[in-house]
Amino acid sequence: MNTTRLIRSLSLIAAAVLCTAAASSQVETVTQVTRSPELFGRVDFVASLKASWDDPYRASDVSLDMVATAPSGDLVTVPAYYEKGASGRTSVWHVRFAPRQTGDYRAHMVLTSRDGVTASSEFMFHVAPSPSRGFLHTSGPWILRFDNGEPFRGVGENLCWESRSSDDSRYFEALHENPRFDFDYLMGRLASHGGNFTRVWMCPWNLPLEWRKVSPTTDRYRDDPGHFNASAITRMDAFVETAAASGVYVMLTLDPHGSLLGGDWARSNYNAANGGPCAKPADFFTDPRARAQYKDRLRYLVARWGYSPHIAAWEFFNEVDNAMYGQEPERIADAVVTAWHAEMSAYLRKTDPYGHIITTSISHRDVAGMDDIASIDLNQKHIYRHTDQIPGAIRDYVKAHGKPYVIGEFGYEWDWSKNFNDFAGSMDRDFKLGLWLGLFSPTPILPMSWWWEFFDQRGMTAYFEAVSMIEAQMLRAGAGSFESVACTQSGCTTLAVRCGREVFACTMNLGATPVNADLVIAVPGLSSPRFFDPETRTWVQRGSIGTGAGESRIAAPAIAPGQFLIIEATQAPGAPGAG
Repeated sequence: MNTTRLIRSLSLIAAAVLCTAAASSQVETVTQVTRSPELFGRVDFVASLKASWDDPYRASDVSLDMVATAPSGDLVTVPAYYEKGASGRTSVWHVRFAPRQTGDYRAHMVLTSRDGVTASSEFMFHVAPSPSRGFLHTSGPWILRFDNGEPFRGVGENLCWESRSSDDSRYFEALHENPRFDFDYLMGRLASHGGNFTRVWMCPWNLPLEWRKVSPTTDRYRDDPGHFNASAITRMDAFVETAAASGVYVMLTLDPHGSLLGGDWARSNYNAANGGPCAKPADFFTDPRARAQYKDRLRYLVARWGYSPHIAAWEFFNEVDNAMYGQEPERIADAVVTAWHAEMSAYLRKTDPYGHIITTSISHRDVAGMDDIASIDLNQKHIYRHTDQIPGAIRDYVKAHGKPYVIGEFGYEWDWSKNFNDFAGSMDRDFKLGLWLGLFSPTPILPMSWWWEFFDQRGMTAYFEAVSMIEAQMLRAGAGSFESVACTQSGCTTLAVRCGREVFACTMNLGATPVNADLVIAVPGLSSPRFFDPETRTWVQRGSIGTGAGESRIAAPAIAPGQFLIIEATQAPGAPGAG
C-alpha cells in the first residue's frame, strides 16, 4: 500500500468530518458516466459542487480530487478539472480515470477550498478486464514496459505540429502550409508503416493550452482571454483520441525553448506585460507565482488527459539550454534550471496517478545536475550534423547517469534557411542511419528525425516498415532482453546485439566503394545466418558461417556504398551465453 497517499487521504477524510457541517462549500452530486468500466480504459465521473474562488483553475483557490481505494487496498488520488459554473453557485467538474486494477473500487470526492476540506458520500464501481496493455514505464536502458509487462521500443519521428497557415520557410513554405499535414494524416501515415512513437509540441501555434495570444502563423487556434485556451483544449481532446486510434504513443513537449525568447515571450501568459507574474524570462524559473501557475497547468494536464496510455511521456522543455543561453545580458544559471526541474518533476510524480514517464531535453549543452534528478525518468539531447555520434553519446550518458537516454531529434542539417533538395540524398541516408544506429544502441526510443513534411514528401515514411520489422523480431526473440556484442567488418560500420538466442547485426557501408568482407561477431556457435535488405524489406539469402574461439565469422554478401544490411543468426544451445 502507498503509505504516503494513505496518510494524506486519511488526513483529508478527517478534515472533512471536522468541517463539513460548518463549511458552505460542498460536493452536491457525483454521477458515474461510464457504465461499464474496463481496465486501463477511460472512466468518466461528473461532480457538481458549490465553492467560492477567484479562478477555478488555480488549485490554491479550489480543487477537487477523487480518492479511490483499489481492489488491492492501494489508494489512488485522481485530480478533477473544472468544466463550467460560477463561483459561489453550483459548478460542474469532471474526473477522467484509467483504472490499473480489475475488481471493485470504493471512492469519494474530496473538495478543498477556502472554507476547508469536505468530502462526498462514498460510491462504488467495478472494473472488468480488458486487452489493453496499460501505461508505459522505463525498464532499463533498452526498453520501456507496459503495465502488463510487455516490452516496447519506440520507432518513429518528430511530428511536432500540424500545418501552419503562414510558414516562414524560404524553400518549403508551400509544403509546410499544405493542409494535409494534420495529426490524423501524420500519425496515420506513421502507424501504417510500422511506426509507433512520436513527439509533439505544445506551443503558440500548436495545442497552445496556456497561450492567450496564439502565434500569427496559425489560423487553427484563436486568442482567448481565459486561463486556458479553449480552442487548444478542443484540439487536444481530439489529438489524444487520434493517437489512441492510430496506436501511436506520444512524448508531449510542454514548452519549446522559444517560450522564453523573442516574440513567443512577448505573447506568454507568464509575461508581466500580459498580466503574468514575470518581469523577465528568468523569473519563470524562480518566481513563486510562476511556479504555482505552472503546477496548475500540470494538474490540469493530468486531470484532463492523463488517463490516456498513449501519452507516453511528459517532456517539460524542448532544448532548455537554448532558452538559458538566449538571455541577455546574462544566461540563466544551471542551478536555477535544475532546481526548477527537480521541483516540477516531483510535483508531477505526486500528482499523476498513472506514473507517466517524465523527461526534458537539451540541444547540445549539458545542464549541471539535471541528468541526475531522481524524479526524471529518462534524459535526452538532440544531435544534428553528427548522426554517426549517436551510439557513443547514448552509451556515455547511460553509463554516467544510470538512466535511459534518448536522442529526441537528429538530422543531417538543422538550418532551415538551406534548400534541402540540394542534398536530399544525404538527408535520406542520414534518416536511415539514425534509425539503425538507434535500434542497435541501448535506448528505449529510437532517435527521432526532424523535417517530417520533407521526408514524407520524399516517401521516406515507408522506411519505418523495415526498422519496425527488425525491432519486432528482436523483442520477440529476447522478450525484451538486449545485450550489446562486439562486431566488425572491414570497410563498414557495424553494431550487434544478442536477444535471447538470436544475434542481430547491422552493417553499414558509409564509404564510396563496395565492401566484400566477412562479418565477425564476438559470439561463438552461431548458425543459420540470413540477411535482410531494408530497401526491399526481404530476407535475401542464407550464407555460410564459420566459428572459432569466442567468435563467429559470417560470409556476408557484397555491400554497395550507402547500403545497410541486417544479419540474423541463432546461437546453438549450450554455447557460451546462449539462452
